[in-house]
Amino acid sequence: RWMHPQRGLVGPSEFICAAEESTLILPLGRWVVETACAQLAQWACRPDRQHLSIAVNVSLRQFRHPEFVDEVMAAIRAAGIAPEKLKLELTETLFADGIEVSVAKMGNLKAMGVTLSLDDFGMGYSSLSYLKRLPLDQLKIDREFVKDILTDANDAAIARTIIGLAQSLGLEVIAEGVETPEQRQFLLEQGCASYQGFVFCKPLPIDELELFLDGLPAHLVGSDPQR
Repeated sequence: RWMHPQRGLVGPSEFICAAEESTLILPLGRWVVETACAQLAQWACRPDRQHLSIAVNVSLRQFRHPEFVDEVMAAIRAAGIAPEKLKLELTETLFADGIEVSVAKMGNLKAMGVTLSLDDFGMGYSSLSYLKRLPLDQLKIDREFVKDILTDANDAAIARTIIGLAQSLGLEVIAEGVETPEQRQFLLEQGCASYQGFVFCKPLPIDELELFLDGLPAHLVGSDPQR
């Protein structure tokens, strides 16, 4: 989110596309990675926060920049954090072309210890032939399959299939767009134990998130705030 001095809080749908069409996504993406690493460094000093990780969305232009891997490593080193606490969320558009380069970059990030997640799985260039080659840690079930999961048999079947696929490949699986306890319970019964969505909390600035976490029982503090 962007807190604009005149317009107030601006959602990502209003400015991310414009940033991606220009080179602005590069300094913006670099700032997000550096800010996430700095926040993880602060949490590492607190026993009640040191288990937390942060997930960062990576744009196509950002990922394909020649210095992307070096910039991520520099941010991790500067902050002095454990690399696995930083999760990079990649989309299937990365594999529309140039898959060899993408796999090589992911391999470099994985070798550093960075956690890798495939976002919006099933919505783009899904292919089992490349999925088996990617050094992933996690698949994300897209919100489009979650929103009608209780009323649409096809969405329910797709969600079950993605969960089963992730388990077969030894990957974690997380569902996004979970808005009701009933959706969460259904996903849990299918074997998905990680969730992201309004059923827990709406997106918050970091100071409000800290207050929200302080108000939770210790066993309910999640491990993956989304940045």
